[in-house]
Amino acid sequence: MRILLVGAGGVGDAIAKIAATRNFYELFVVSDYDLSRAERTIEWIANRHGRDVAAKFLAAKIDASSASNVTELCKAHKVDFVINAVEPKFLPTVFSGAFTAGVNYLDMAMSLSEPHEADPFHLPGIKLGDAQYALHDQWERAGKLALVGMGVEPGLSNVFARYAQDYLFSEIDELSIKDGGNLTVVDDQGNEIFAPSFSIWTTIEECLNPPTIFERSKGWYTTRPFSEPEIFEFPAGIGAVECVNVEHEEISMLPRNIKANRVTFKYGLGEEFIGVLKTLHKLGLDATKLQRVRSAQGPVDVAPRDMVAAVLPDPATIGPRMTGKTCAGLLVTGKDKDGRDRATYLYHVADNAETMADIEAQCVVAQTAFNPLIALELIAEGTWKGAGVMGPEEFDAKPFLDLMSSSTGYNIKWEAQERLPASPLRHP
Repeated sequence: MRILLVGAGGVGDAIAKIAATRNFYELFVVSDYDLSRAERTIEWIANRHGRDVAAKFLAAKIDASSASNVTELCKAHKVDFVINAVEPKFLPTVFSGAFTAGVNYLDMAMSLSEPHEADPFHLPGIKLGDAQYALHDQWERAGKLALVGMGVEPGLSNVFARYAQDYLFSEIDELSIKDGGNLTVVDDQGNEIFAPSFSIWTTIEECLNPPTIFERSKGWYTTRPFSEPEIFEFPAGIGAVECVNVEHEEISMLPRNIKANRVTFKYGLGEEFIGVLKTLHKLGLDATKLQRVRSAQGPVDVAPRDMVAAVLPDPATIGPRMTGKTCAGLLVTGKDKDGRDRATYLYHVADNAETMADIEAQCVVAQTAFNPLIALELIAEGTWKGAGVMGPEEFDAKPFLDLMSSSTGYNIKWEAQERLPASPLRHP
């Protein structure tokens, strides 16, 4: 397998560093618009693992906004798999460039939704991922696989859903993804600061858009941002965190292949984070439409959201100043294989101190990064096979979880925690 990684930011950097510990590929091209970022990642690999390992890696410059540039780079290096690790706004060009090059494709976040109403029970317009699923037949006819949403959420959460359906439950009432942590970031003086652990561009997109909920009796419908707050007790010492509805890919993906009566996604944002997002929205700073502003070099066109991202700390650089853990998991409620009530939380916890020690990457991006590599390794060995636009829930989950936790695999622990089969506590 010859791989082109598009993007050497936080997640891309972590993907390459973890890939250096595996041997299922022949060539790994690390590309970025800023060539120095790709070169820095490969230099880290050389220093940590030696020049022989680093010899399988190659740095390249790429413009992710140009489909033709993606195609050219694929052909120049004879790659057969593209990993898309850039912001979702570049997805159409990377996705198209990979198809034109005749190669397989993987991403961790899907095509963006179109604005839809936030009133309850309003039918959504174009959902997350719809633009990619619409091209399934085209990819299938070409005999190429586009494995979409293969990060942690979506990604590992989808794997958990398939595992629950096949091995733990006879009936599923609800699939509810729960994401939360106790992360803090400080400045040089030790004062806690506002520093999102993931791309603020993506965070604004998924948190301020009206969330989508799926119910089998109603189909997909929208609700208001930050709705249905509930307290969820996260494991590993994280504790109780308030979680709210946000827009996320799993709501579009899971109902296509997993039989559940309800699918939701809830994120433990915290009161301060929600307040900041609401303020950005009120001021119009979440907008993506270009605005003419003054600068020392004269008038320039800038998207307000890009400006917000520019002034906040780069998520790829905050690891040394971050403490705490993050948890990604799926709460499944329904009937077990014997028909008894069951509630199981399947999850993975990443500790920032551990991921920094292992790969010098903060825990949120590290937690995302190992999943695409596990999937690619299963594809390389022929365990996962397919053509078309497919989500991870369409494949057998057990080989993925076995390789994830095996001492000869990635040695990454996941757990299943039994919960009382009762409705979670919700605020009025």
